[in-house]
Amino acid sequence: MAFLFRTKPKSDLAKPAKELVTRLWQPPVLQKTEEELAKLLAQMKSILQGTQETESSPDQISHLVTSILQEDLLYSLARSIHMLPFESRKDTQTIFSCVLRFKPLNAATSEPPALAHVVNQRPEIIIELCRGYEHRESAMPCGFVLREALKHEAIAAIILHDKPETKPAANLNEIDPDVKQGGEGVFWKFFPWIDEGAFEVSTDAFTTFRDILTKHKELVSQYLSTNFEIFFRRYNEILVKSSSYVTQRQSIKLLGELLLDRENYNTMTEYVKDGEHLKLCMKLLKDEHKMVQYEGFHVFKVFVANPKKSVAVQRILFNNRERLLNFLPKFLKDRTDDDQFSDEKSYLIRQIEIMAPPPAEEVTT
Repeated sequence: MAFLFRTKPKSDLAKPAKELVTRLWQPPVLQKTEEELAKLLAQMKSILQGTQETESSPDQISHLVTSILQEDLLYSLARSIHMLPFESRKDTQTIFSCVLRFKPLNAATSEPPALAHVVNQRPEIIIELCRGYEHRESAMPCGFVLREALKHEAIAAIILHDKPETKPAANLNEIDPDVKQGGEGVFWKFFPWIDEGAFEVSTDAFTTFRDILTKHKELVSQYLSTNFEIFFRRYNEILVKSSSYVTQRQSIKLLGELLLDRENYNTMTEYVKDGEHLKLCMKLLKDEHKMVQYEGFHVFKVFVANPKKSVAVQRILFNNRERLLNFLPKFLKDRTDDDQFSDEKSYLIRQIEIMAPPPAEEVTT
């Protein structure tokens, strides 16, 4: 009579899970649906990760990963994770991480097959994970998975070059880095997610945003050069001027890191040519929060130390020369234990002291 109690083969878990996820979008959602789905997700996690009692089996993992990809379960979970109960969201996060990392024994390539599948056949999964920031419930699990995936350059490229009117790029060869962005793709949604989201959404979104912009320097350097105007217009207006202290401080710090990165030299020289950027930075020096002042200083120093200042920047600095020379010696004077800051401040004061008058404005007749 043992056949009466036979359980479903574990490799068959993906298909019924996909069906149950689909039902979440068909109200009214029954509690039974959530409970059955929770059981399947917990089983998948146990197979992929093992338990305290049993080790994971490479064959079972391989069969389950194959089934998950065949059923397109990752996409269904990515777009539905905010609808899952708390424990199921945690299990889904683990499932994504294990599946995207899994490499079969004696694999021909070093790239995990699930990651290759996502990049080459289903980049929409990455876009849906980003959209997890639209819901407080899914922000952190989606963010965790994204940051793991962002170790791979192709994932960053998918996010950066997403356009809503076209299918996401399946590989780097499909992307023309010289084509300017229109500002409607998923990457640009990070700005309002960071500035307007609930605290935990904003914080997690910024962490992912930072990884997108710092993990793959050559890719991002080209991207910033191509999309300089739209990127820094939004960055300054939405993030640097944010009413949220945390967002503003983190954004100014990241701006300084981007400008001082050697890979972004061309972007830096373009940024410090603009007198409006300098004016914004000088306002930060007088902000009510000392850490905003401090991070603003590290951007301000790039303008002053630049040996090839634009005429616009020269005029602003020279016209404010006396005020700066009165202001800077007293600026953050309580940072007595920060020798590097003191040395940089002294250097800037000296550069402003010896600054020559800018070229006279041409008079047109």
